[in-house]
Amino acid sequence: MRFGLFVFIVTMCCCILASAFGQASASTLTLLTENYPPYNIVSPLNGQITGASTEKIIELMHRAGQAYTLTSYPWSRALEMTRNDADTCLFSTTRTAERESRFKWIGPLVKHNVWTVFARADDTRHPASLEELRPYTMGAYRKAAVGDYLALKGFTTDLANYDADNPRKLLYGRFDFWATGRLLGIATLKAQGLSEKIVPIFDFHQVEMYLACNVNLSQKRVDRFNRLLRKMEDDGTVAKIEARYKLHK
Repeated sequence: MRFGLFVFIVTMCCCILASAFGQASASTLTLLTENYPPYNIVSPLNGQITGASTEKIIELMHRAGQAYTLTSYPWSRALEMTRNDADTCLFSTTRTAERESRFKWIGPLVKHNVWTVFARADDTRHPASLEELRPYTMGAYRKAAVGDYLALKGFTTDLANYDADNPRKLLYGRFDFWATGRLLGIATLKAQGLSEKIVPIFDFHQVEMYLACNVNLSQKRVDRFNRLLRKMEDDGTVAKIEARYKLHK
């Protein structure tokens, strides 16, 4: 009897410890992002992640007392990880009708992300609207909202794994025009020294971007994050972060 009682106690202790460690693990959020300046900026030197959305997320996690890890991945991989892995969230993610039921949403983190068409500076064609681009091939990047939007509207697209590859592809004539976020496009061209060779020609759409989480994340946590984000807006924290990145310049 004593030996049986001993085994029972040890077994119960192991179960309690396993449960405790499991809960601690489950409570940690895996946060994923990509290089999408000025909202998410991944340093090419050391991989450090900054940016306007990143700062908002870090402050949000701090206020929530939420443990997290933060890692950058190629967008298509990060999107699949978020859909498949529990306690995983991705930013900055455009909220679309097609994605609505696939994630739980916290935000918006970004209220005005403008999409823009870019062209070679020496291009003699001067389209002024998206409809005028129907005869041409549009460059975008894989599994991102811009490319999905163009495909749904029947445009021919050439999709890259990284949006940063598209300026060179445009210069090499792989496609006719490049569609991307205005601020992202401008930052990418500046980083590659191509601001004089590729220029924005017109804006064609505007979206909001969010923290998109795995659908199994509890609604209670999602609601709490959204409440805390509203408080960050109300107390001026969001405005201060956006001012540092000159988002409203």
